[in-house]
Amino acid sequence: MSRLIPWSRLAAAVAVLAVSPSLALAQQTSVSQSQLTSKTVTIQAIDAATRTLTVRLENGEVDSFEVGPQVVRFNELKVGDRIRASYFESVVLELRKPGEAAKPAADTVTGGRGTTAKPPAAGVARRQTTTVTVLKVDPAAPSITVQTADGRTVTRKVNDKTAIANVKAGDRIDVTYTQALVANVEPAK
Repeated sequence: MSRLIPWSRLAAAVAVLAVSPSLALAQQTSVSQSQLTSKTVTIQAIDAATRTLTVRLENGEVDSFEVGPQVVRFNELKVGDRIRASYFESVVLELRKPGEAAKPAADTVTGGRGTTAKPPAAGVARRQTTTVTVLKVDPAAPSITVQTADGRTVTRKVNDKTAIANVKAGDRIDVTYTQALVANVEPAK
């Protein structure tokens, strides 16, 4: 269902959320932001040969997508069934001054399926932790330049100067990015 609710990349989270005015690191050493989105679609057509579902979104739009083999109860889906998907995303930023220990980099994925006694359901979650190093803070622009763990340099404009007021070159920012998707089928009545 990734076409219905897009999965972001950690780099995008660092580039966009790390400099968001709502995530000001100026007054504190740790900030977080999260969002929960839920969508319900109704199955309009099923092509069992290609494992393709055609669904109607809540706003009336119609979309089709292929369902992978990891959905083992695909054959239980029926036209008229509703699929409710809830997507959770959060980012936690922790400012580290030079010399302070950083969190170890990590990337974990977990998932599970509902029992066979209930309508089909599944969930998957991913948590990524990385550290970026502040290379430059330009309060006049205002902007911040960071280096990622893989050596890329990223510069982003900051909307609120106070977000970077106490951030200096050499500081490190630990970024923990979490995504979770839970989908369950509500059988047609």
